[in-house]
Amino acid sequence: MPSYPTAPRSRPGPRRRSLLAGAAGVASAALLTGCSDSAGSDAERPSAVRRLRARAAEESTELLGRYDAVLAAHPSLAGRLEPLRAEVRKHAEAFGGGRAPASPSASASGAAAPAPKPSVASDPDKAVRDLADAERALADRRGAALLEAPAEQARLLASVAAAGAAHAYLLTEGDK
Repeated sequence: MPSYPTAPRSRPGPRRRSLLAGAAGVASAALLTGCSDSAGSDAERPSAVRRLRARAAEESTELLGRYDAVLAAHPSLAGRLEPLRAEVRKHAEAFGGGRAPASPSASASGAAAPAPKPSVASDPDKAVRDLADAERALADRRGAALLEAPAEQARLLASVAAAGAAHAYLLTEGDK
C-alpha cells in the first residue's frame, strides 16, 4: 500500500484570512446598525441629524483652530501641516460648518467671534504629536457616533473618521 505524505501542520489559532473576514463582519455589522431606521421617529430624525451635523462641524472647526495655532507657533511646519489642515477645513464644510478660514492669516481678520486659542507646545515635535492625538480622539468619537447616525450621516462620519485616523498616522509617521 503506497504511503501518501501528510500536509504539514499549520500553526494553532485562527488564520489571517479568518481574522480579516471576522473584522470585516464586525465592521459591516457596525455600519448596518448605524444605517438602521430604528434611531427614532421620523419627526425626531431631522432634528437629530441637524444636531449631529452641527456638533461634527463644530468639532472640525475646533480642530482647524488647533492646526492654525500650531502653524502660527511653528511656521516651519507649514509644508507638512497645510495639506492636512485643508482637508480638515473641507470636513467642517461637509458638515455644514460654513466657510472656514482659508488660511491661518484669514482667521486673524476678525470676520467672526474668535474661539479661544488652543495652547501649543513650544517643541514642534510635541506640538505635532498633540495634533495627532487630537485627530485620533476626534476620529474615535466620530466612529462611535456613527452607530447612532442615520445612513447618509453614518457614511459621512465613517469617511471623515477614517480621514482623521489617516491624518493621525501621517502626523506620527515621522516619529518612527
